[in-house]
Amino acid sequence: MAAVVIGATLMPLNSTMIAVALPDVTNDLDVSVARSAWLVTAYLVALASLLPLAGDLADRFGRRRMILAGLSIFGVVSLGAATAPNFEMLLTFRVLQAMSGAMVLPAGWAVIREVIPAERRAFSFGLMGSMIGLAAGAGPPIGGLLTELAGWRGIFFVNIPVVATALVLGLRVLPASRPRPAEGRFDIAGALLLPAVLSGLAGVLMAVARDAPWLVVGVGALAVAAGALVLGVIETRAANPVLQPRLFRIRSFSAAAGGVAFSNMAMYSTLLVVPLMLEARGGYSDLEIGFTLMALSIAAFVVSPLAGRMADRLGRRMPAVFGAATMTAAAVPLAIEGAGISVPTLIVTLTVFGVGFGAITPILQTSSVEAVPPGRAGMASGVFSTSRYFGSIVGAAILAGLIGTDRSDTAGIDSVFILVFVAAAVSVVAVLGLASRAPGARLENPPIPAVAADD
Repeated sequence: MAAVVIGATLMPLNSTMIAVALPDVTNDLDVSVARSAWLVTAYLVALASLLPLAGDLADRFGRRRMILAGLSIFGVVSLGAATAPNFEMLLTFRVLQAMSGAMVLPAGWAVIREVIPAERRAFSFGLMGSMIGLAAGAGPPIGGLLTELAGWRGIFFVNIPVVATALVLGLRVLPASRPRPAEGRFDIAGALLLPAVLSGLAGVLMAVARDAPWLVVGVGALAVAAGALVLGVIETRAANPVLQPRLFRIRSFSAAAGGVAFSNMAMYSTLLVVPLMLEARGGYSDLEIGFTLMALSIAAFVVSPLAGRMADRLGRRMPAVFGAATMTAAAVPLAIEGAGISVPTLIVTLTVFGVGFGAITPILQTSSVEAVPPGRAGMASGVFSTSRYFGSIVGAAILAGLIGTDRSDTAGIDSVFILVFVAAAVSVVAVLGLASRAPGARLENPPIPAVAADD
């Protein structure tokens, strides 16, 4: 657990830690704010695109091997990012960070799925989920501290000792898994088209939120729709697709994927808009803003293992509905008061929001890997993680469009908080599709419906 968790927390930590350092990057490398924002968007797009492929590779070639390789590469490219002489090199190393991180996450989830007994699985996922949530929430204050002490390059140097620790543990304790025989060639076309579609979608959402000319939006939307249609055809026909469409025929998996997409959209939008709101008010340092967000991450950290135990006892559906409903209730004062919300009310709201997010996350992760046979757990975890980051990409893109370049525009912040409420409410509906198991019921692994390559 320790070896997997340390490696897995690197990805969410690096997805949020950079937010505080972006102004320094902008000034030091002489780039615009809009351009520097791609350090966040490109990272998320690369993760979402590569996680399914990495999960399948872990099943095919061994999960221990994938985790150790991913950690090693992550350490090397983090050093490259820390010493990057210009923005282009920094963006390249940032994408390579996401690529190597994608090798670690699904393989780590699959290892836990493999070695933890079913009656303690949700608790273990809850523990790992709480650490990942804590890492994401701790990113802003850690990034602020490192930026003040060592500049923006410090947020990349800090990865190296963490990677070294995870590698030492992993070499000693990670179990070897039996590789799954190859089932056809890799889906190169799907691997190339998926990031193109996600990048195009992010661009269109930003354009819509910024009230771009409808001709531009329309052409972009048609291009994205055409790309998505072609991707769907390719993935349906591929013998070994990157984005396995057959998984979504399983109701529990579809419910888990939908629930995590919308809950993560709500969480990530909140995590990004609160610093902008407090910065616009003035009088708050980076550290103070970061520690305000800790209310969310600490609540999620405490609740996730407890929610896992509850799910082991009571089944998956009702605890997940409780978590999604709690997030929705917490988003009500945000949607009503908007940018004018007081800091004490904000802290209470973030705490309640963290309780809901901490409750739903481990249950959805557990449900997603339980829905498939153990030999496909890596692939399922990869597709599930793509759904998670898809929600983050959509939330970040819409937020960037609504806020634009004027961070003092309270109307944009108000709209983001309404988005948070809507996304949380939709997650309640999504998780109703989870399988509900009575206490002590046997956890079954239904087979993935078969689809011939030439169907």
